[in-house]
Amino acid sequence: MIIDCDPGHDDVFALWLAAGSPLLELRAVTAVGGNGTLVHTERNARIALGVAGVMDVPVAAGADRPLVRELVTAEWIHGENGLGGPVLPEPVVPLDPRSAVELMADAITASVDPIAIIATGPITNVATLLRDRPELAAGIREIVWMGGSTGRGNVTPAAEFNAWVDPEALAIVLDSGVRFTMVGLNVTHDALVTSEVRARIAAIGNGTAAFGAELLDFFCSTNDAVFGLPDGPLHDPVAVAVLAAPDAVGTVFTRLDVEVAGVHTAGATLVDLDGMLGRPANAHVAVSLDVPRFWDALEAAIARLA
Repeated sequence: MIIDCDPGHDDVFALWLAAGSPLLELRAVTAVGGNGTLVHTERNARIALGVAGVMDVPVAAGADRPLVRELVTAEWIHGENGLGGPVLPEPVVPLDPRSAVELMADAITASVDPIAIIATGPITNVATLLRDRPELAAGIREIVWMGGSTGRGNVTPAAEFNAWVDPEALAIVLDSGVRFTMVGLNVTHDALVTSEVRARIAAIGNGTAAFGAELLDFFCSTNDAVFGLPDGPLHDPVAVAVLAAPDAVGTVFTRLDVEVAGVHTAGATLVDLDGMLGRPANAHVAVSLDVPRFWDALEAAIARLA
């Protein structure tokens, strides 16, 4: 599998779940501008892997902006450098000289089996790959994306942040025909970082967990300040859990579209759960989360890291 991300506190935990899961083999990590600018997100991805002792997975930088829009970042949640809270170490994992699209393409063509892509930020890099290298779609097993919602958004009343930043990219991915799963706010808001969860993470006792505990302190404080959620929802690892803990995430196969032209609704994900439009289903959409199984999987993964 490949993770395409924009770290971001919750992206870090997504990387750790992927790296520490016995069910997954992480082949590459690519970064995109989203929660922070690309200069921060690619660095943060390398820091997250280095802290966890994952030294053999290449990391490449990708798009520094959406396909047609200006980049808007989320410093109000993640801080100016994307990982507010702890003093960040210098990255020990090098930046691969290839672009994100080149690294993804090489990983797909080198793999005997089809590769899954899990995207936890604006889906610009994946859309660019499918647009520029459509012949590689056959080598992609599936795409799982953290973003969107079956209900309201978190950056506008209609739109979730990752969808809102680059809805045109999401439209390309939805039109590609590759198996697609959306893991939206309707489910990720069940993954609340309660005081019990924070205590469990801290009690793991390794360096990864200690760094993670500092990240969660900051993340919960900003979610409390912005949304009134002192137990901040840890969105992105839920997308990884679709593959790392498949019994934890329930999905339905339905119609999914994204609004690209709306004045007030750009980035809204339109999930036709009741079949009102009569259009063919094109996406698996997460609708439930077994919260204890999710946290058990994440805790076990972090415990396997450095």
